[in-house]
Amino acid sequence: MTTKPKARKFRIRKVTPSAASSPAVKAETSQSDAARAERAAKLRAVADATDVKPSHSKEALEHAARSGKANPPETSREGEVSSAGEVSAEQDIDAIRREGLTGRQLRMARRVAQKHGLAPTSDFDAVRLLRAKGIDPFQRSNMLELVVPQAGDQDGAGLPATHGQSGAARVQLPQTTPAGGRGLPSTDVSPAERRQREISDIQRDITRRRRRKGAMLLVRLAFFVMLPTFAAGYYFYKIATPMYATDSQFLIIQNEGGGGTSPFGGLLPTQFANSADSIATQAYLQSKDAMLRLDEDADFRAHFADPEIDPIQRLTEDPTNEESYKTYKKNVKIGYDPTEGVIRMEVIAADPQLSEEFSKRLLTYAEERVNDLSKQKREDGMRDAREGYETALQNRRDAQEALITLQIDNNVDPEAMIASIRTQITSYETLLIEKELELAALLDNQRPNQAKVDGARGDVRRLREQLTKLRERMTAANEGENSLAQQAVAAQLAQADLAAADMVLQSAQTAMDQARTEAGRQVRYLTVAVNPVAPDEATYPRKFENTILAFLIFAGIYLMLSLTASILREQVTS
Repeated sequence: MTTKPKARKFRIRKVTPSAASSPAVKAETSQSDAARAERAAKLRAVADATDVKPSHSKEALEHAARSGKANPPETSREGEVSSAGEVSAEQDIDAIRREGLTGRQLRMARRVAQKHGLAPTSDFDAVRLLRAKGIDPFQRSNMLELVVPQAGDQDGAGLPATHGQSGAARVQLPQTTPAGGRGLPSTDVSPAERRQREISDIQRDITRRRRRKGAMLLVRLAFFVMLPTFAAGYYFYKIATPMYATDSQFLIIQNEGGGGTSPFGGLLPTQFANSADSIATQAYLQSKDAMLRLDEDADFRAHFADPEIDPIQRLTEDPTNEESYKTYKKNVKIGYDPTEGVIRMEVIAADPQLSEEFSKRLLTYAEERVNDLSKQKREDGMRDAREGYETALQNRRDAQEALITLQIDNNVDPEAMIASIRTQITSYETLLIEKELELAALLDNQRPNQAKVDGARGDVRRLREQLTKLRERMTAANEGENSLAQQAVAAQLAQADLAAADMVLQSAQTAMDQARTEAGRQVRYLTVAVNPVAPDEATYPRKFENTILAFLIFAGIYLMLSLTASILREQVTS
C-alpha cells in the first residue's frame, strides 16, 4: 500500500473578467512582462559569462522560455540565427518528450493550459507553458491551485503568478543568488524528487513490513504445523509399537433344498442369505458380548495391557469394560459388502500368532451366532407341526376304537341284518305273487282239481304269514333304543368320525412335512472364503502416510483458525 504525497492547499480568489480587463490589470501585466524580459536578459548574460549550456540548467532554460515568450515575436530574416527564446523552447520540449509522459498526462496538461487561457501548439508545449507559469499540470486534487510559498522565500521569488491579498496579479521570476553562496548545494528539493523519495521510503517500509510478516508467518507455521508434524512423525517412526493385522473373509448362505422328503434334499443349489443375517452377525462381532467372550477364551485384555506396547495403544493395568471395548473396536474392524454378500474382518494385535488366534475364535463365534439366528424359528415351526400331527393321530385312533367297540357290543352288523331282512321280504313277496297267480289259474277252471287248489291256497297263506313276521321283525329293528336302525346309525357315525380323523391325520402329516421343508430352508451356513493367516511383517503404523495425514490435519486446523481470526479482526475494526 502506497500513500499519496499530500500538499498544502490554499483557497485562491478567482479574478472576474471585468477585473482582468481593467486598465490597472493591463498595466500591471505589461509591467510584469517587461520585468520578465529584463530578468531573462540578465540570465542569458550570466550564462554567457559562466559558459553554462542551456541544456545543463533546466531552471535557466525555463526562465529563458518565459522571457522569450514575454518578448514580442521577432520577424525572421534570411541569414540570421534563431533567437535564444526559440532555441530554449525547443530544448524544453525535447526534454519534456524524454520524460516519458503518458497520453493521459499530456491531455490533462492541455486541459489545464486551456483553463489558464494559454494557446499551446502541442501537448508538450502545454506542459512547457504551464511549467513556465509555475503550475504543476499533473496535480490531481485541483489543477487550478498554485504552489504554496515556503517560509524561506523572499517576496515569493521563484513562485508562479499569484493573486495577493491586494488582488493584483504578480509574476514571480527566479532571482539571482548571492555570489558568496554559489558553490554550496541547494537545500531545496524539487517536488518530483521529493515525491520519488517519499515513494521509495514507502516501498522500503512495505518491503520491511512484508519481510517481517513473512518471518512471523514462518514462525507460526513452524510452531503450529511443523513442530506437531515432527512430533507425530517421531512417534510413528520411533515410539509406536508395530501391529500385525490378520485379514479374513466369510459369507452367510441359506439352504434352498426341498427338505428330507425331497429326493434332491441336500443337492439343490443355495443362495446368499438376506442382508439382515449378515448385518446381525456383523453387529454381534462388534458387540461387547463378543469382546467379553474373546477375553475369557484368549485373554484379550491381558495382551493389550502388556507393558511392551507403547502408552498410547496400551490399556491400563486394570481396565474397565468400556476402555477394553474401545480398544476392541479399534483393533477389530468388520465391514459388510451388500453387493457381494461378503463380510470382511481385520483383527490387529501386537503378536501375529495372537492376531490369527483372535481371528479364528471370532469366526467360531460368528458361526455359532449364524446357527442360532433361525434356530428358534425352526424349532417353533416344527413343534407346532408335530403337535398337530400327534393330535390328529390320537383322534383317528380314538375314532377307530369307538367303531370297533360298537361292533363288539352289537355282535352283528346292523346294516347287514337290515339288508338281509329286506332281501327276504322281497323274495317272499315274489313267491306270494307267483302262488296267487297259480291259485287264480286253478280257480279259472270249471272243474278245478280241489287238491291243487287247496295246496295253492295253503302256500299263499303261509307266504303271507311269513311276510307278516318279516315285516314285524323289520319294524322291531327300526324302532326302540336297541333297534338295528339305531345300531346302524351309531355305526355310520363311528365310520364317519374315523374317515374325518383319517383326513385330519393326512393334513397334519402334510403340514409337518412342509414345516420340515421350511425349517430346512431356514438353515444358515457360514462359509469362510479367506482363512486367517498370520502376517510376516507389521501392518501398522503406516509411518509415511500417517505423518502426511498429521501434516494435513495440522495445516487445516491452522488455516481455519487463521481465517477465523482474520474475519473477527476485520469485523471488530470495521
